[in-house]
Amino acid sequence: MFQLKWLWQNLLGDRVRYIFALCLSVVGSSLTIINPYIGQRIVDTFIAGDNAAQNLTDERALLIGLCLGMIGFSLLRTGLAYFSTMLYERASQNMLFRVRIYLYNKIQNQDMKYYDHNRTGDLMTKMTGDLDMVRHSMAWIIKTVIESLTVFAAAVVYFFFIDVGLTLWLLILSPPIFIVAFIFARRVRPMYTDLRERLSQLNTATQENIAGNRVVKAFAREEYEIRKFDEKNVNYSKANKAAAMVWLDYFPYLEIFAQAFNVILMLAGGLLVMNGRITFGEFSAFSVLIWGLSNPMRNIGIIINDFQRFFASLHKIIEVYYAHPGIVNNHMATIKRRYEGRIQFDQVSFKYDNATVLDNISFTVEPGETIAIMGATGSGKTSLINLIPRFYDVAKGRVLVDGTDVRKLELDELRGNIGVATQDVLLFSDTIDGNLAYGDPEMPEEDVMKFAKLAAAHDFIRKMPEGYDTIVGERGVGLSGGQKQRIALGRAMAVQPPILILDDTTSAVDLETEAHIQKSLRELEFSCTKIIIAQRVSTTAEADRILILDNGRVIEEGTHAELLAKRGYYYDVFMLQNEGIGRQVTADGQK
Repeated sequence: MFQLKWLWQNLLGDRVRYIFALCLSVVGSSLTIINPYIGQRIVDTFIAGDNAAQNLTDERALLIGLCLGMIGFSLLRTGLAYFSTMLYERASQNMLFRVRIYLYNKIQNQDMKYYDHNRTGDLMTKMTGDLDMVRHSMAWIIKTVIESLTVFAAAVVYFFFIDVGLTLWLLILSPPIFIVAFIFARRVRPMYTDLRERLSQLNTATQENIAGNRVVKAFAREEYEIRKFDEKNVNYSKANKAAAMVWLDYFPYLEIFAQAFNVILMLAGGLLVMNGRITFGEFSAFSVLIWGLSNPMRNIGIIINDFQRFFASLHKIIEVYYAHPGIVNNHMATIKRRYEGRIQFDQVSFKYDNATVLDNISFTVEPGETIAIMGATGSGKTSLINLIPRFYDVAKGRVLVDGTDVRKLELDELRGNIGVATQDVLLFSDTIDGNLAYGDPEMPEEDVMKFAKLAAAHDFIRKMPEGYDTIVGERGVGLSGGQKQRIALGRAMAVQPPILILDDTTSAVDLETEAHIQKSLRELEFSCTKIIIAQRVSTTAEADRILILDNGRVIEEGTHAELLAKRGYYYDVFMLQNEGIGRQVTADGQK
């Protein structure tokens, strides 16, 4: 019932069209009894009746009229079927269009936790195959059910009108058919749920393999990936065949019952004709219209099959449709103000899936200040900076920007004041110019070039085949790691944010290029608070302050010189990265 309510809700705008299509289906299917009735009149009047020969002579106009009536009603039914099909298609396609837009917007507005727990391949399956299955069900399965029920009901009413006893003999087969169909539906439904999950796994494996094709080739693991894909494909194929074979277990019973209608009609109907209880014309009407009983029974298994697929797909779509993000972006249309850039962490703790990542972090960054963050892998550096644009919410404490808790700020305004260059660089399948100006598509070309120069990207872009109009492949294929990092850095600076967050964005560039970027960051034309995650001491040395994280806690804080004097984690990293200098320092110390 809930699924039907959901469908009705999303038919808004096409409800009248869909209901009209249902009415046309009912009317068109009801007209199936007209031709058997006309056939009965023709047989009783002009073929098997007592005065058949005389009527052929005297009632020729009636015969012609009846024949033309059969042709006319056949054309009318064909026309109604055509127009109803067009209406079904239009309504279902419109619904598909609206729901797909809604789901895409819904996915876009989910928080980061949603993406952490939902596979890309599964989301793609929901947006494509599952939605199309729902559309197919609206356009064809429901149409088939309505038409089958209408034909069945019309045939039964007409049969009762001719002879109640013979009709009851025919209907005696209905209960066992429905029992078989019910048992089949209960058995096959979980199989289609499992089948849907296996399809999602297959799509996920395909998506991951295509996205990671460079890694696959780098490790010469093509054969391994092919075997892994074959395994997923075999699992899906087996599940698909198993569901199909279940239908074959029940098909013989349904087919026998469907054919039994004809047997009962020949036996019982033949006796009634010989006894003179029904005319030969009435028997012929039964014979012509018996498919109205047998065909819905024969198709009931196919309909149940499709309905199980439909409900499995609809369940997945509804999961996305009613998913609510923990961090809601209301996209309020307010005048966006520019922040000063003051950031404060007030006893902040953060958990990811009940695992503590940050524990009681407190520090303040003043406007225009540059803070560098260092620490071992897994110490919580990226989790810390993800709290500033509110990609995640804190478990305890507060993150404040310009003195206001980020949970009270409008998300579009907050994130519009923050430029981010992430560790995992993603470039879109667009021109280099389009990627650099992603935050402001209306940015003048000279400004795009200016920020490319600041990010030390202008020189290599100029050497590209079409310069700034060069199309970069998906995820920046065709560019080196350092080139992608520089474009990502230029993209972050191009919006001229009051807060700039750089997550290890110079790890893949040489020292000379890094020096140029550091100089550019110091000499930005706009006021900017910078938070830089880095592993190179050459990157952190000129920061106003350096924070050292370990297991989610700040274990050291100070300037480059202060941390060297403490001879802790930072000093050890400095010595490792400057081994030659370290030996000289040691020698000087001994002197």
